[in-house]
Amino acid sequence: MSLYQPEPVEISTRMRPGEWTEASLEELVTTYRAKILAMGASVAEVVTDVERNDDGSVKVVVSWAKPAVADGTAAAEGTPTG
Repeated sequence: MSLYQPEPVEISTRMRPGEWTEASLEELVTTYRAKILAMGASVAEVVTDVERNDDGSVKVVVSWAKPAVADGTAAAEGTPTG
């Protein structure tokens, strides 16, 4: 039996001006998304937010927006849930 925990999972970082390029930012976002997907999130549940600040810094947040209630996918697929 698994215990469903609806708390969001988040990977985030802030980078100062000069610490990132467009290419490194894209690679970082891709890596964070892959890590969240590897934890079991579906593509639709992964939320990416990149905040670019006036000073040239950037904040990256990739999160798994879990539904408040388990959707029963495992039961629907015939996978035992208990």
